[in-house]
Amino acid sequence: MPSSGLAIQPRFLPELDPKFVPASLWNRAFRALARQRGALPYVLALERSDGSISRFETIVLPEGAPEFELNFRYIERILKFLLWQRGGWKVYAGGPPRIGEHLRAVYSPSGARAFDYEFMSGVYERPFTVEIVRPEEVPAARETSSPLGRHLDGCRVGFDLGASDRKASAVIDGQVVYSEEVPWDPRPQSDPQYHYDGIMDSIRRAAAHLPRLDAVGGSAAGVYINNRVRVASLFRGVPKDVFDAKVADLFLRIRDELGVPLEVVNDGEVTALAGSMSLNDNPVLGIAMGSSLAAGYADAHGNITGWLNELAFAPIDYREDAPVDEWSGDAGCGVQYFSQVGANRIATQAGVPFDPSMPLPERLVEIQKRMQQGDPLVRRVYETIGTELGYAVGHYADFYELKHILVLGRVTTGPGGDVMIEQARRVLAEEFPELAGRVQIALPDEKSRRVGQSIAAASLPVIPKKA
Repeated sequence: MPSSGLAIQPRFLPELDPKFVPASLWNRAFRALARQRGALPYVLALERSDGSISRFETIVLPEGAPEFELNFRYIERILKFLLWQRGGWKVYAGGPPRIGEHLRAVYSPSGARAFDYEFMSGVYERPFTVEIVRPEEVPAARETSSPLGRHLDGCRVGFDLGASDRKASAVIDGQVVYSEEVPWDPRPQSDPQYHYDGIMDSIRRAAAHLPRLDAVGGSAAGVYINNRVRVASLFRGVPKDVFDAKVADLFLRIRDELGVPLEVVNDGEVTALAGSMSLNDNPVLGIAMGSSLAAGYADAHGNITGWLNELAFAPIDYREDAPVDEWSGDAGCGVQYFSQVGANRIATQAGVPFDPSMPLPERLVEIQKRMQQGDPLVRRVYETIGTELGYAVGHYADFYELKHILVLGRVTTGPGGDVMIEQARRVLAEEFPELAGRVQIALPDEKSRRVGQSIAAASLPVIPKKA
């Protein structure tokens, strides 16, 4: 399969998405070519506002190689992944200056990755910068980690805010006494009162099943620092001035009104926490396939890392005409494959009939209904997603220490989720045998697939001991 100057031959072809070019195989082919040409070292480091640094070492084609410009695509896609996996406001680009200059041009206010430039500048409150250095000048890694959640005492509410529904659970001393899902449509809403009313409604409905309310924990897509909203897709419709005035401190306001401890973190972190708690083993990469793709990572000690883990924006498909994410404007990123957006995309191009006015959540319900009825075309939709997931896991292994991958979220509901995971395991076993023996891909039980994040979220806050 030729792509961007390299020929790769996947053992598996995603039947309903046949132009898919696995990033894992493309990168493998690139590095093999680089070694043939006399590879040079290339080192990337990403610095965050707390001074922590992530480092990634690889190789590139040397100056004079006829395929030298392949370096631009290879390193740019690696940096793109690292930015959304680990985050950073400053990039040290250690290697041939032409590659660094390409990165600087692409990740600029006027470059192809202007969205990434603005996002990282906003999250870390510093202008995004690419500094071109020699490999030996790239700073050493300086990673941090901290424990998250696992507090099960008392009467708690946990919530998870998705783009199509809100989930909430009531938990007493670690036992779930109530869980529910309520549809909502937050992204186009310009008035944050809509969001406030919906969040408070879910908390109060769950709290009604408790003798008292001791603490509230929540998860949502986006970046949250000290319970303040920094960037979140749920509030995309809110004008910036209104966001700054009424959204940034929304959860602090809710905490004060409830009068109990409240903690809100990225939904991916809670996905990883849910996996770590249910498996009682680490490390865990949690992937939630819902309205978008959420991810989180618990390291070998069960701690979170301070990384972004926003794999919705991390590229996994290197085809030239890969599907484009409508928010970031980039192509081939995880959200277009492992979410209800991806399920709809693949089902639609395969010919699964939908009423044109049917929204994505209802289309996913229709896909799941057809799967329950044994529709062979819909089964192939799940097999296609599973094939792409297997190749994505091979790619993720270049960036994470992997042992357990827990997959949950609305897309995994029903028998289609089992078909998807079995296909991903098949790809892993035959294409990446060195990983298959040590990496387990699993689904939680059916109930946990839908509400597991809100239950884990309930464990986030610490309830102060009474004097």
